[in-house]
Amino acid sequence: MTAPELTVARVDQSDPRAQPLLAELAVEYSSRYGGTADEMYADLVAYPAAEFAPPDGALVVIARGDEVVAGGAFRRLDPETAELKRIWTSAAHRRRGLARRVLVELEREIAELGYQRVHLTTGWRQPEAVALYLAAGYTALYDPSVPAEEIGPHPFEKRIGATR
Repeated sequence: MTAPELTVARVDQSDPRAQPLLAELAVEYSSRYGGTADEMYADLVAYPAAEFAPPDGALVVIARGDEVVAGGAFRRLDPETAELKRIWTSAAHRRRGLARRVLVELEREIAELGYQRVHLTTGWRQPEAVALYLAAGYTALYDPSVPAEEIGPHPFEKRIGATR
């Protein structure tokens, strides 16, 4: 029996399909940065859901059959810039290129909306994310020779799309 194909869906933050993404991110952030998973979850849902919805943003999930395995979101930072947020792959499905697939899907939607630039920050205790963004063509907006803990959040950018 072959595994079900991957499907991509745009969802609202309150959609049940977004909950695995938010819940597991909360646990991940808590384990890496301290605080409780409940505190981290509250921080994640504190952003207004409308920021991650059309016409200026999106939240996408990738599923294999009925199981959500990866996802991410973007919102408008300014008229030319989209900000990536909540890039996630289920712990049970990592190292399979799913985070890269999420980036491709988000970048496609960002370009379709006419943004020229993508901005994001990732945490200093997330070297896997740093490696992903560098491999995907993002430019580090920090000095990589400085120890990660001293930098704090690691900002990145990538030029994308056409003139808005």
